[in-house]
Amino acid sequence: MTRWLVVGAGGMLGQDLCAALEAAGIAFTASRSADLDIRDHDACSRVVSEHGIIVNCAAYTAVDDAESHEAEAFALNAVGAANLARAAREHGARMVQVSTDYVFAGDADEPYAEDAPLAPRSAYGRTKAAGEWAVEAHCPESWIVRTAWLYGAGGGNFVKTMARLAGERETLSVVDDQRGQPTWTVDLADAIVRIVTSNAPFGVWHGTSSGETTWHGFTQEIFRQLGLDPARVEPTTTDAFPRPAPRPAYSVLGHEGWRMARLAPLPDWRESLAKALPSVVPSV
Repeated sequence: MTRWLVVGAGGMLGQDLCAALEAAGIAFTASRSADLDIRDHDACSRVVSEHGIIVNCAAYTAVDDAESHEAEAFALNAVGAANLARAAREHGARMVQVSTDYVFAGDADEPYAEDAPLAPRSAYGRTKAAGEWAVEAHCPESWIVRTAWLYGAGGGNFVKTMARLAGERETLSVVDDQRGQPTWTVDLADAIVRIVTSNAPFGVWHGTSSGETTWHGFTQEIFRQLGLDPARVEPTTTDAFPRPAPRPAYSVLGHEGWRMARLAPLPDWRESLAKALPSVVPSV
């Protein structure tokens, strides 16, 4: 059986991917940042040589910090991805590169297709777009899986933050002019396994939940499912919370690739939130 290498296994998605592989009986190696510096090509080559499927969950994800540390973000998100892709090709392995909605401008009015032109507006988005290009160039037998608005049990995220603030404040002001698809890392991990094990076509895939909402709508649903009054969540605008990196106003990704491959896309975000809450916010 082909052995998988999960790079970035200590992260929120990496943890759930390892759990999904274990549940499926698939042999894998969990590689954390302390185990492998993906900025080192020789190190990548040594580790990759023992595996047939490489999944790169490692990334510089501090979106605002990337604006002033773009070189550091590029080293991980682009050079690191390129090193893994080159190593995969050298050793006859296939690769999954996890990417992001930030590769788009975020100014669309309909879901972004898998082949929509890239137009990142932030340093983070530019470095992740460069990573996509590097993987496609160096390892043609690869899947680029874009995702967005991730939350899960294994790391800090929006759901945990909103649940905590619900216990600290009477009302919350949450932006209502950014649209996207809240995505549970368990669903994304399952999607990655399904793409690879079904021998789905190489290329770009969108690994986001079905349906769409705003951060405000997402928070109201979190409150509702926690048995709290959603009216405590008040709408506000992006301009009210200025940040160093521009946020996409529209991050909804299309799922035509799943239909073309006759595979089920990820579930609706509300359905997944209900399943996720006991593990993501166990104390509530």
